[in-house]
Amino acid sequence: MKLLKLHKQAALAACFAFALTTSVKAQTDTATSPETTTEDEDFSMYDEVGFADKGAKRYCSPKIEGLSPAKLISIGFDFQGPYQLNLDTFNNNMNEGFPENGKTATTSGARFACNIPVISKTSLVWQMGANYWESGYNGMDKGPLAVGYVENPMLKSLYANGLRTMGINTTVFKPLNDKKFLLFQGSADMSGDYNWNLMPAKYMKYSAALIYGKRPSERKQWGVGLARTYRAGELNYIPIIFFNHTDAANKWGSEVLFPARAHVRRTINSRNMLFAGYELEGQSYRLYRDVDHRDKDLEIRRAEIRLRAVYEFSLKDFIWMSVQAGYRINYRYDVDRLTNGKEIYRAFGLLSDEPYVMTNTLTNPFYFNVSLNLVSP
Repeated sequence: MKLLKLHKQAALAACFAFALTTSVKAQTDTATSPETTTEDEDFSMYDEVGFADKGAKRYCSPKIEGLSPAKLISIGFDFQGPYQLNLDTFNNNMNEGFPENGKTATTSGARFACNIPVISKTSLVWQMGANYWESGYNGMDKGPLAVGYVENPMLKSLYANGLRTMGINTTVFKPLNDKKFLLFQGSADMSGDYNWNLMPAKYMKYSAALIYGKRPSERKQWGVGLARTYRAGELNYIPIIFFNHTDAANKWGSEVLFPARAHVRRTINSRNMLFAGYELEGQSYRLYRDVDHRDKDLEIRRAEIRLRAVYEFSLKDFIWMSVQAGYRINYRYDVDRLTNGKEIYRAFGLLSDEPYVMTNTLTNPFYFNVSLNLVSP
């Protein structure tokens, strides 16, 4: 009986093994049958998948790697330490006031700027902005606003009114392809000794610049162009050079818009940057409210070169602080009279030898500037 039982168990095991083998073989044959094999699938139908945009035009970006973040909103304060003013009389020979030599003053004032994107596409980037700068003059030898201690009418006006610049600006970046671009900047500024009672709009000063550039890599962009500018204190048309660069290690770079400004950049990390270089600041200021002198055709041609070191760092996320200190070099601080309401185009003295109404000199102080900024992502 035991032998018969063992034979039955062996037979059942053999039947189970045969059934299992047949099932597996059937599944394998089905998976590899000619009707369902992937080896014979026609892949040509997928040739265009993933390349639907291969005919689309590609454009270069307005930024490069490592560039300092663009400031959307900036609120700051600027201070120039004690320096001496040596002011001439009007027309050198006219007895309108007296020359003021060796008057010591400081200059300080608030600064505000904003740049808001209007259009931000791969094919066009357009920003609009506004700015406000003020320069208040404080006499050090006789106290602030020492109008009673000076005879020169221009110095009286500076002490009493100070100088202000208020304006709007626009920037347009137009890529031509994946390497080339056009960059346009334009501004309209009202500059003078006005207060909150603004001067007429006819006293606006207009500046513009157009640059043709290339972006050969993710770390470099350069360009050349022409600018109409008042940065030298009076109207000039000058060639400009644009150059931004970051090294492979993202530690060193340059940010240049010559002759307006040029800086070497040292990146400590993504939240801390150091800069060293210079900026040329200037504008033509209408003496609209000048004390004891009602000639409305007088303008101060003011320009200065600022040699400086700048430290910019993130306080939190996109809120950054900028601290700069340096040496202010006076380039021009003369007074000119418009002829028939039109300013004399001197072209750095090459086109006109018409004398200034006043030729003044300022000594050079140290200065500092601090600002709080909201930057772009």
